Amino acid sequence: QVQLVESGGGLVQAGGSLRLSCVASGGTFISYAMAWFRQAPGKEREFVATIMWSGGRQYYADSVKGRFSISRDSTKNTVYLQMNGLKPEDTAVYYCAAKTNGAQVPVEVAYNYWGQGTQVTVSS
Repeated sequence: QVQLVESGGGLVQAGGSLRLSCVASGGTFISYAMAWFRQAPGKEREFVATIMWSGGRQYYADSVKGRFSISRDSTKNTVYLQMNGLKPEDTAVYYCAAKTNGAQVPVEVAYNYWGQGTQVTVSS
């Protein structure tokens, strides 16, 4: 059973930084696509960033491009989301997700496993 556990959320002022972590267990991740999504109050969950566990190119939502960076450390079974230049509109619950087959895609329904989420709040 694949489990994803996020951490690293919190309250930060606009312009600040946070690094989210997602520890994965219970699966053979080498062929997985990993992603971060987020859901703001009253809004639908939206794609943030994705990376293949095996490495390779990362993809980002336009709203975070140039500010956020996704990476993974296979020795620690962990995926990270480094968030710089945070804005109040980045306030949301951030979710880690795993897709067990095929290519990385920015589509929520394609992902098989989800973490419980971690709250990020950016004050103005």
